[in-house]
Amino acid sequence: MLNPVWLKTFVTVSACHSFTEAARQLGLTQSSVSEHIRRLEDTVGRRLLVRDTHSLAMTPDGEAMLAHAGVILQALNRAESQFRGPRLKGRVRLGSSDDIALGPLPTVLAAFRNAHPDVELEIVIGMTGRLYELVDDGSIDLFIGKRRLGDKRGVPLFTGRLEWLARTGTLVDLEQPLPLILVAEPSVTRAVVLDALAETDFRWQIVCTSSSHSGCIAAARGGLGITVRAQYVSARGLSQPVNAAALPLLPDVEFIALAAKRLSRPAQTLLQLLFDSDLRGSWVGE
Repeated sequence: MLNPVWLKTFVTVSACHSFTEAARQLGLTQSSVSEHIRRLEDTVGRRLLVRDTHSLAMTPDGEAMLAHAGVILQALNRAESQFRGPRLKGRVRLGSSDDIALGPLPTVLAAFRNAHPDVELEIVIGMTGRLYELVDDGSIDLFIGKRRLGDKRGVPLFTGRLEWLARTGTLVDLEQPLPLILVAEPSVTRAVVLDALAETDFRWQIVCTSSSHSGCIAAARGGLGITVRAQYVSARGLSQPVNAAALPLLPDVEFIALAAKRLSRPAQTLLQLLFDSDLRGSWVGE
């Protein structure tokens, strides 16, 4: 087992290139430093440092250990800092667009709950346009939603491509207006889709409007028409139309976090968790 005390001594010796200086920085005797290094080398069964009366050098195994030791000590510091301070208490009012709720939101909520079980979460699901209004009037602390590419408000988390969906096996009749199932205004997705269609020669007709993406998915499952979703959102029973390649290409949308100007400590903690999570630039869904 790698003792973190030995690892800390090893990292300090590596930085100082001196057992004497490492002992001074750690408040140990030089013999204690030597003992820590010896026991670490005995544990891994490898020589980590080569030392003579004039120099101190690191072996290839020592360089590998240094990389591992840095990761281990950072993880220990994060764990200690979480449990060192008082437990967070209070309430966070989190807004989310329902496509995020159908995608990565559960993972974020689980991580926050596990770390801060005494914080009450109040979750508001709504269209992104409405969430902007709620954060502005102080009804929620922060939200995860989306914006069009090029918009500036909010901190980007990740980018997702919109795609056409319909009941499995659907062949869209391109001689007829595209039968659209879209979320109601104010909706970034609706605006992006209609703007994209306006730049094409396709005709379209809105056959169904819903207050949520879940409603759009239900209508598409019923065969009412075609709908749009970000690639990662779960939509069982739906798939891309058979002739999806012939349909207009849809743009990407940017998913963001936006917070009120003044946040409680629990809300700040949740916001930081969002920025540190896999959502930030690397979440690709299931």
